[in-house]
Amino acid sequence: MTPKPPESTGPEADDLAAVVALRELADRLEDAAVERAMRTGWSWSQVAEALGVTRQAVHKKHHRRLELAGIELRRRNA
Repeated sequence: MTPKPPESTGPEADDLAAVVALRELADRLEDAAVERAMRTGWSWSQVAEALGVTRQAVHKKHHRRLELAGIELRRRNA
């Protein structure tokens, strides 16, 4: 007999939907905070340290969006 899959409603589904909503909120908060920091002259390394990730990870995640937003980004040796 094939096991019945769990229902996609109920408290478990609500809990998981809340996790998804919190992740989306956290992503939006991170985007805004990184943009604000970069607009005020923070370096990629400073942002990375504050977020507890590598400079490369921050750059990969945010560089394109910030560039499209017209933010002047600091160069590593600048």
